[in-house]
Amino acid sequence: MARLHSRKKGKSGSTRPPRLEKPVWVERSGTNVEEDVVKLAKKGQSKSMIGTILRDSYGVPLVKVVTGKKISTILEENNIKTSLPEDLTNLVKKALIIRKHLENNHKDLGANKGLQRTESKIFRLIRYYKKKKVLAIDFKYDPDQIRTLVAR
Repeated sequence: MARLHSRKKGKSGSTRPPRLEKPVWVERSGTNVEEDVVKLAKKGQSKSMIGTILRDSYGVPLVKVVTGKKISTILEENNIKTSLPEDLTNLVKKALIIRKHLENNHKDLGANKGLQRTESKIFRLIRYYKKKKVLAIDFKYDPDQIRTLVAR
């Protein structure tokens, strides 16, 4: 798939495990993995970081293969919710960092263009999440107010 703001193709991410059944070498049961997911989420880890930690530290290739549920489903069942979706949160953090940089470096035109591109992605995501009813219909992106929603 092509990149959004360049003419390059880009490289895809890591490949997922090809099998959809639990590997023989995974020692943890589904309930143990669910407990670990909840414990890591309560510590403040994001969904992607939870998956990475379980993969690297506990040897769980995919949470869905071991438990039969996605990480987001496990978190919903345990009433652990975030104010914004993870991808939107990451983009907002990036935009806030660029804005802070531009306060000190007014003439940095490259950073200004980067801010425009990042906020373009934010507006696209907000439109998508409003359509899917993940965000409220009256949700507005205001950099000064969203600073409180996104904790660094």
